[in-house]
Amino acid sequence: MGRVSKYPPEFREQAVALVLDGNRSAREVARELGINHETLRNWVIKVRRDRAAGPAALSSDERLELARLRRKVAELEVEKEILKKAAVFFAKDSR
Repeated sequence: MGRVSKYPPEFREQAVALVLDGNRSAREVARELGINHETLRNWVIKVRRDRAAGPAALSSDERLELARLRRKVAELEVEKEILKKAAVFFAKDSR
């Protein structure tokens, strides 16, 4: 799982809006806000990618959550199979 951002989501959204809605570069906005220009550039790229995918598509955060949940389901399925085998083993043993 990724590192937690030290910037609140509202700040990120406003910073990206300054770049996308204004006629200013990411470097200029980043300098004004006191953040790394590459960080802001990554935020802008992510938002552009999410917007291009359309409203019905999953956002980047939703894709990450989906991947995490799929890993968890796979882990739980393995655990369930182990428990089934243990139940069969102990049922044979008690007869």
